Amino acid sequence: MAKDNLTAVLYGVEDLRLEQRPIPEIEDHEVLIEMDCIGVCGTDIHYFVHGKVGDVVVDRPWIIGHESSGVIAKVGKNVTTLKPGDRVAIEPGAGCRVCEFCKKGRYNLCKSLVYCATPPIHGGNLTRYYKHIPDICFKLPDHVSMEEGGLLEPLACGVHACRRAGIELGSEVLILGSGPIGLVTLATAQAMGASKVIITDMLQSRLDIAKSMGATATLLITKDMTEEEQVKKVHELLGSEPDRVVDCFGGEPTARLGILACRSGGIVAVMGMAHAEAKIPLINALVKEIDIRGVFRYSNDYPAALAMVANGSIDIKKLVTHHFDITETKKAFDVARYGHGGAIKVMIHCQPRNKNNQKPF
Repeated sequence: MAKDNLTAVLYGVEDLRLEQRPIPEIEDHEVLIEMDCIGVCGTDIHYFVHGKVGDVVVDRPWIIGHESSGVIAKVGKNVTTLKPGDRVAIEPGAGCRVCEFCKKGRYNLCKSLVYCATPPIHGGNLTRYYKHIPDICFKLPDHVSMEEGGLLEPLACGVHACRRAGIELGSEVLILGSGPIGLVTLATAQAMGASKVIITDMLQSRLDIAKSMGATATLLITKDMTEEEQVKKVHELLGSEPDRVVDCFGGEPTARLGILACRSGGIVAVMGMAHAEAKIPLINALVKEIDIRGVFRYSNDYPAALAMVANGSIDIKKLVTHHFDITETKKAFDVARYGHGGAIKVMIHCQPRNKNNQKPF
């Protein structure tokens, strides 16, 4: 039986330690997973740098990580859908299954949602062994890599955002922010039939990747640009007013730009959480009858995300710019934090890279 369960534990602000933890004992309805790939999320960086995200505070030693894939090592006696050796992508959150939101399929709104590496659950999955429930472990086809499996978590966010924004065939879309979430939203919007997609950011390197992924146009936002200039430039580059907007930053400047640039009768979906409060042009939204919709994680979006990767509708491999072994976790967080080397998605490997891939990634 394996004994090595090296684990990344966050103790507080910039206090990330590697330590051995006991390998979890599973219940009859659970599975034990030998973890393979874990992506470093912007939320992880916020916890690392600030010790909190909004009202969620790191108040005790906390295993980090939630964008992941792995291989089933052991199954409980009541588990029939998975077997040892199955490669899986791991959806990190589950609702109570009995409240009105869960019964309506909107379990992301469940008041009792249990989400990996988020209080009251302090066990993330940046660890060699992790236990989980089987029905939110999604088997990967042989041709889908473990890295792509780990990327399904941010991709599911993009799928949910595009669904909330009502993106469909012919939609003309503005995406605000071209970090990892903005880029997967771009890929999803294209796969859903958007005819035009313009994406903004303050870093040209990220916009270059967006352009290589097929963005119709990109807009570099500079500090000297006025709000009016930004709106005008969006309309010029798109050749029209966008009827769908997805704000992947969630700060006051992007919330305002999204509303001001949006076409009358359009939809603005806000998924970023940069600021707790924002002053927005509400009257503008009202007279244009713009729907402003919140986006929180995802709900029943993993199957669609996996299907689009598996059938080639979306290619997310180029988002992974850096690879690190779990023993290099601190270095991986520093690269993701500062964007060294044009970092987009930093992947941490709990197993030797490509050990569980059919072909090298």
